Amino acid sequence: MMAMLFAQRVILGKCEFEQVPKKLQKQVAEILVEECGMPELVPAEFGGTKEVEAA
Repeated sequence: MMAMLFAQRVILGKCEFEQVPKKLQKQVAEILVEECGMPELVPAEFGGTKEVEAA
């Protein structure tokens, strides 16, 4: 349930994927890529296509 909440927040632009709690990132990534068809919001390390800026 929390993963879905965070997925919706990422979709709506309320937060970035990197702000999702570490424990939920894998689940949120799966929701965004598989259920919502939005891999552009997910970093490659989680199966998406988003380019992550080097820190």
